[in-house]
Amino acid sequence: MSAVAGQGTAPHLDLGRKGEDLAAQHLQKLGFVVLSRNWRCREGELDIVATNGRILVVCEVKTRAGQNFGDPAEAVTDDKIARIRRITGQWLRTVSVGWCPIRFDVIGVLVSPGGELRLEHFPGAF
Repeated sequence: MSAVAGQGTAPHLDLGRKGEDLAAQHLQKLGFVVLSRNWRCREGELDIVATNGRILVVCEVKTRAGQNFGDPAEAVTDDKIARIRRITGQWLRTVSVGWCPIRFDVIGVLVSPGGELRLEHFPGAF
C-alpha cells in the first residue's frame, strides 16, 4: 500500500518534494528539459537532471522552512558536492546521453512562516 503525498510521510519529506516540484517547474519555464527526477543508486540520489540546450545540468535542490539552519544553498557541503559528482558518473554510465558538457546547479527554496516560497537558482554553483 503506497502513501499519498501528505499522508503517512514525514513533514520534511513533503517540504522537500514541494521544493523539488517548484524547482522542476522553474527549470521548465526557463526552457530546460527534465530528464530525471530523484534518480537513485547505492551512493545516493540526484534531485533533478535536465538539459539546457546541449548542456547536461545536474541540480541539487535544498528546501528549508525558515532560516534557522541558514540559507538552503549553504547546505551543499564539499562532501555533498563530491557525492553528487560520483552519482552523476553513475547516472551517465546508466543513461546513454552521449558526450556533452555538464554543469552543476543548486536551487534553494525557502518557505517563509506565512507559506510564501522564495526560489534562488545558482547556475554553475560547483
